[in-house]
Amino acid sequence: MANGERVAIIGAGPSGMAQLRAFEAAARAGAEIPEIVCFEKQADWGGQWNYTWRTGLDEFGEPVHSSMYRNLWSNGPKEALEFADYSFDEHFARPISSYPPRPVLWDYIAGRLKKADVREFIRFRTIVRWVEYDAEREIFTLTIEDLPTGETTTEEFGRVVVATGHFSFPNVPDLPGIETFEGQVTHAHDFRGAEALKDRDVLVIGSSYSAEDIGSQAYKMGARSVTASYRSAPMGYDWPEGFEERPLVERFERDTVHFVDGTSKRVDAVILCTGYLHKYPFLPGDLALSSPNNVYPEGLYRGVVWQRNPRLAYLGAQDQWFTFNMFDTQAWYVRDLIMGRADLPDERERAASIAEWRARFEKIASDADEIRFQADYVRDLLEQTDYPEFDLDRVVEIFLAWKRDKKADIMGYRDRVYRSVMTGTLSAEHHTPWIQELDDSLERYLAEKPGESPRNAPSAAV
Repeated sequence: MANGERVAIIGAGPSGMAQLRAFEAAARAGAEIPEIVCFEKQADWGGQWNYTWRTGLDEFGEPVHSSMYRNLWSNGPKEALEFADYSFDEHFARPISSYPPRPVLWDYIAGRLKKADVREFIRFRTIVRWVEYDAEREIFTLTIEDLPTGETTTEEFGRVVVATGHFSFPNVPDLPGIETFEGQVTHAHDFRGAEALKDRDVLVIGSSYSAEDIGSQAYKMGARSVTASYRSAPMGYDWPEGFEERPLVERFERDTVHFVDGTSKRVDAVILCTGYLHKYPFLPGDLALSSPNNVYPEGLYRGVVWQRNPRLAYLGAQDQWFTFNMFDTQAWYVRDLIMGRADLPDERERAASIAEWRARFEKIASDADEIRFQADYVRDLLEQTDYPEFDLDRVVEIFLAWKRDKKADIMGYRDRVYRSVMTGTLSAEHHTPWIQELDDSLERYLAEKPGESPRNAPSAAV
């Protein structure tokens, strides 16, 4: 394929940033890369990690993308997501803790791209309204709107990379009697902080990571009680006094929620931690992925190439144990396909590969199996590209240790430390235990002690 073919990247979150970095790495090594245009509807890069106080619609009337909230700290060890080509040591010039808050992780991912100098490829505050494909010409036509001016134009591209993620369109179930509830009802997507939940009785509906973390945040910020309602199985942690789990909600009657086991509880606030939808409103049905949130969605060759049209790729479409470094391996592979460095098998071979991976996926019986499955998936991509190799088996060990730590101490696991797979550096202990730390700012985090000014504090702000 000619390197002159234009490539559209939709989204400048962690996945889109990975794709930009992949092309930049090739160019830095002397390769001729295609023309790249990245479209990002927000005013800055970072995707989910780009916090906003807004909920619902943004200043342009567009759905707010980010689901981040104040005082969100990483719920997995940073050693499991570290870039293989840009370590935390390189960015911060000193060891930091294993569970940084959101502003610290945003600074890290933005710092890598600031160093790579790829911002010139991104059109900020620009949204892709529609994508059409001309099979005869093998060309995508994108309808694009500049949000501040409202000007709409069309442009043609030979390849499209969808890097918008799939945690921004909330799944909102209909709960019997919810219309009578007299308190506050929000979805996790619109949750922006737990401070207002102090001295209130809180119900979180769900039993996955959002319920776990938002429930923990509410407890940390002084909620009088936290109740987590599960559909199939409880999270099962050793929750502190004032935090309990109950089965599925049967109905609401004003401020009282009734559960299927016959119990009931009065609550002041309800937070729906009920997941997200794969939704791509800019794509026609024959190009749009439609899948439950799982580690190997149907219809994607090697988890990235759209089987029905291999000129279209998706990054980060899977449920995720691995994150930033998995996005990197995906992006490096997609780059090599676009640049002709890797061969794309024919439709039949791709279908056989998808079927083989899906058969393995169907046999997953536990979280540990799923973690190892995704490690093998990342390993397969690593073998196809020149992305720096790293010890995936060691990352699996960190994930499994993390699971054990949470089981042992759900409110204290973020105080544990791990050793970097990339550099061997042992993380530092944060100066304040997580349960007591009410300031998630970069400045306080990097301070040697609470109240001190940070030393060697980088900033990726641009």
